[in-house]
Amino acid sequence: MSAPVSVVVHGDTATLVAAAAARFVTTVTDLQSSGAVPHVVLTGGTTGIGMLEELRRSPARAAVDWSRLHVWFGDERHLPDGDPERNETKARAALLDHVDVDPAHLHGVAPAGSPHGGTPEEAAAAYAEELRRHRRPGDRLEVPRFDVAVLGMGPDGHVASLFPEHPGLHATGTVTGVRGAPKPPPERVSLTFAALRAATEVWFPVAGEDKAAVAAMALGGAGERQVPTAGAYGSRRTLWLLDRAAASRLPGGLARPASP
Repeated sequence: MSAPVSVVVHGDTATLVAAAAARFVTTVTDLQSSGAVPHVVLTGGTTGIGMLEELRRSPARAAVDWSRLHVWFGDERHLPDGDPERNETKARAALLDHVDVDPAHLHGVAPAGSPHGGTPEEAAAAYAEELRRHRRPGDRLEVPRFDVAVLGMGPDGHVASLFPEHPGLHATGTVTGVRGAPKPPPERVSLTFAALRAATEVWFPVAGEDKAAVAAMALGGAGERQVPTAGAYGSRRTLWLLDRAAASRLPGGLARPASP
């Protein structure tokens, strides 16, 4: 990868989540002040949802014009609408139902049992078409150029619903239906590596000792089949935001501490 990778270490998870929320506000408002309507990708991971909860609590959220923001999801569990395990359900409860996001700009994956969500493959095809419809002038791929993709990382190194040594790693196109995922539920819908790499910036807010070994592998040159997170990166920058526990196994000199 040619774009720079930055690693910032925060003292604890609460500080990491607050810092990620502050970065989100600054990044989105800077884009909006230039006249852009940003496209962002959200995750249902614990730390990513924590960032959204922090945004809900923060007075700084008022600086964002939420009606001028497109929201996408890196992956989704193939479950019925409103299921508490769906990433969209979690994101709505954490933040999106508390701000003025234009319903037409909130791009959820078709749930199981819906007209376009009979199978993971059907839901994936519908989401791919939704992405295609929102391409902007100059976008080279069949997705809008995401300004920021906030992604999680599992203890096994998975990103979105792309799991180590799983057939989904080899999916072509922009969205894939996933079956037999090693983490329940087994049926999911995920952006592919090609779609994730359409992001200008990819952020990985990662916390916890259980992520330390795989974070070191992802940042140490592991291949994407072994550690899928290593295959998701931004065209301009990839930013790892770690707490001290998640950074505990990184080689010396790789990370910089956050400013106090």
